[in-house]
Amino acid sequence: MTSTPTRQQAAATATARFTVPAQHPMVSVLGSGDALLRVIERAFPRVDIHVRGNEVSAAGESGEVALVQRLFDEMMLVLRTGAPMTEDAVERSIAMLRDENGEGGGETPASVLSQNILSNRGRTIRPKTLNQKRYVDAIDKHTVVFGIGPAGTGKTYLAMAKAVQALQSKQVNRIILTRPAVEAGERLGFLPGTLYEKIDPYLRPLYDALHDMLDPDSIPRLMAAGTIEVAPLAYMRGRTLNDAFIILDEAQNTNPEQMKMFLTRLGFDSKIVITGDITQIDLPNGTKSGLRQVQEILEGVPDVHFARLTSTDVVRHKLVGRIVDAYELYDSRNGQGESRKGK
Repeated sequence: MTSTPTRQQAAATATARFTVPAQHPMVSVLGSGDALLRVIERAFPRVDIHVRGNEVSAAGESGEVALVQRLFDEMMLVLRTGAPMTEDAVERSIAMLRDENGEGGGETPASVLSQNILSNRGRTIRPKTLNQKRYVDAIDKHTVVFGIGPAGTGKTYLAMAKAVQALQSKQVNRIILTRPAVEAGERLGFLPGTLYEKIDPYLRPLYDALHDMLDPDSIPRLMAAGTIEVAPLAYMRGRTLNDAFIILDEAQNTNPEQMKMFLTRLGFDSKIVITGDITQIDLPNGTKSGLRQVQEILEGVPDVHFARLTSTDVVRHKLVGRIVDAYELYDSRNGQGESRKGK
């Protein structure tokens, strides 16, 4: 005797109602033109969601209804902190709630989306994904942190926000930002112009991020005083960097000797963050990446942390994440992922 189709297909149903507190305008919850509501409805096609006044009701499969209710609770918590809800934030919240039994570790969307790092000129910098929050938390907890992941995951931007925060709270006396000038082979003396004209193209992304986080008028003064230093990696040799927040960007383009040299610059009361993307190595053929090698050497060493971000942590245009995934798939099909391991 076989089970009847109705028994196999039967699913527990439930209804839920929740009231949006009066201090939150419905447009902040539903979005302009109900844009946020449409994101929720697309994510929960088996749940009927209705809005009347400031009351929201949901009916459908019990598990999905419970998730919808959790989602609105988390949205209320985020809005209560003054952080806005966007379509992207709602999509990421739904993904976190669905992954609670995976690697979520008990962290909630509200704890991720409402964590402020830095505010400047009315703009707040905060993590937008669970991995970004873990990366930021690791910077607080460890002396040396590696942020490894594809373009657009906020590796350098969040590290620089933490550096500015540390400077403003007097945890450090200076910020040092550096990256290898690979295209020039670090042989900057052969380039035309003054020193700053030579290195400017390689360091421009770091300057751009600084201008987002500080009053642009204050940056020349801070740099003249040595409070902020932006320099190519070659200029770190022979120094001991005390009481500083030091960021090495584009670290995939260091060779093993440069990586060791940089790590051993660490002085007292300093913190180092090293960022890079091991799929974007620009070193000459046959040169091993110091960032790739250092993972084998320092993994598991106390007070050293490796934070790994993926295409799901890309916070640029959604298409960037899809492009990253497409390139990874292409490389795996064509064996390029294996060949890069030798770099």
